[in-house]
Amino acid sequence: MHSSIVALGLAALASSVSAVTYDVNVGPNGQFVYDPPYVNAVYGDVVRFHFNPKNHTVTQSAFDPPCVPLAGEPFRTGFVPVAPGTDPLPTFDFHVPDNHGAPLWFYCGQTGHCGQGMVFAINPPAPPAQNSFEAFRDLAIARNGTSATAPPAGSATSTAPDNYTTPPPPQWTMATATVTWGESTYETVYTSYAGTPEPTPAVTPQDHRIVVGADGQLSYNPANITAAINDTVTFEFRPKNHTVTQSTFSNPCEGKPDGFKSGFRPIAADSADVSTFTIKINDTAPIWGYCGQTGHCQAGMVFSINAVESGPNNFAAFQQLARRPTNSSSSTDGGDANTGNGGNTTDGGNGGNSGNGNGAGMITPTVGISAFTFALAGLTAMLL
Repeated sequence: MHSSIVALGLAALASSVSAVTYDVNVGPNGQFVYDPPYVNAVYGDVVRFHFNPKNHTVTQSAFDPPCVPLAGEPFRTGFVPVAPGTDPLPTFDFHVPDNHGAPLWFYCGQTGHCGQGMVFAINPPAPPAQNSFEAFRDLAIARNGTSATAPPAGSATSTAPDNYTTPPPPQWTMATATVTWGESTYETVYTSYAGTPEPTPAVTPQDHRIVVGADGQLSYNPANITAAINDTVTFEFRPKNHTVTQSTFSNPCEGKPDGFKSGFRPIAADSADVSTFTIKINDTAPIWGYCGQTGHCQAGMVFSINAVESGPNNFAAFQQLARRPTNSSSSTDGGDANTGNGGNTTDGGNGGNSGNGNGAGMITPTVGISAFTFALAGLTAMLL
């Protein structure tokens, strides 16, 4: 009996001493890859994932389907946002289970990454096996990625003319209006867009709620709203990693200089946390915005506030312009959170700082598209 216990103890000790740790880089050099893409390991070994800058996951899946979490209780790190220059890099350890050497499959749960071949495997069979790593990666791309929309092999490339006409840039003029608000009457000079209402503050300010990325969709809901001066707009972030970034109509996927931006807001799929970003409306000029995550703006993830729907610079035209093949500038323009110009903002999520500006903004300074200036200096304080 005693000898059996000793033997078991020695076996366990030998197993722990002989365990190997495999280092795997997640997203090195900004690439959508695991490096190395697979390892061969035995029970007791450790796979240590080193997360490089951006925001990736390691999520266990089946061989088929490749980009869907494995049923039950799979291994999943959740989103791991890493800022450029982070040192040391965050790590997660995966302990190889006693599954008799069967292959284990993993992928990155960030939108579009698995479909670009960002997958990983432990103990995959070598080619030409039907469940080799290469077959797993190709299946991920075919099911969830670029080849899903690629033309069939051998098909002719379309040479149909592109009849799209870019809408003209918005036009505005400086206007003067007499505004009656409550018991006060004053004259204001403001930037006027054709079709925008008079710059009259709301008698009872409202808070408009916009959900960012609801149900995993690349969208704001609602994506086009009307808000009055002194109203607020609160963006509620759902799982994945999105931004609220101000742009212009003509360049929908480029951050507006000094515009407001929430910064990236990573929310894990199973998180109960709520992250919000609020702007205050300072005038009725149109406000345009987009998500700065890679590819999201080009997928139509844009929003507008006070767009003039009766003219060419309406929301549908803005979204169509964002989806144009030549529009490829949105990638990491989530940036650090700030308030931009023309309004005020409050940050219910990660960090943030304040700036001054025009049209709408984070609830502390002023943010937006166009600032209106009171003709009489003392009136600003009276209206706050």
